[in-house]
Amino acid sequence: MNYKNKKKSQERRRLRVRRRIHGTDNRPRLSVHFSAKHLYAQCINDDAGLTIAALSTISPTLKNENIRPNVSGAGKFGTEFGKHVLSCGVKQVVFDRGTRKFHGVVASFVNAVRDSGLSF
Repeated sequence: MNYKNKKKSQERRRLRVRRRIHGTDNRPRLSVHFSAKHLYAQCINDDAGLTIAALSTISPTLKNENIRPNVSGAGKFGTEFGKHVLSCGVKQVVFDRGTRKFHGVVASFVNAVRDSGLSF
């Protein structure tokens, strides 16, 4: 598969997932992104177009913790993100997996967020 077809497939997959979910004030959308070096997550209110909470491994609070984008690193990042979101007053979210399957790193992240007290 060449690069253009891969990007088109990812875009179709992302739009298919996004069509079914929508973040509100009571249940914001939890969007997650994993690059080759870092992890990013944010809670988004799609009605107002606002980001309620955001955290990444390059943020000052997590920069020194050496969290990598693998299964164990996603678990650590998930617990930290769950604590951060709960401190912002959010108790329920809708999960947006983006273009990735609910497997491996994504599943580890979600399970850690659930264990921290956030409900999906």
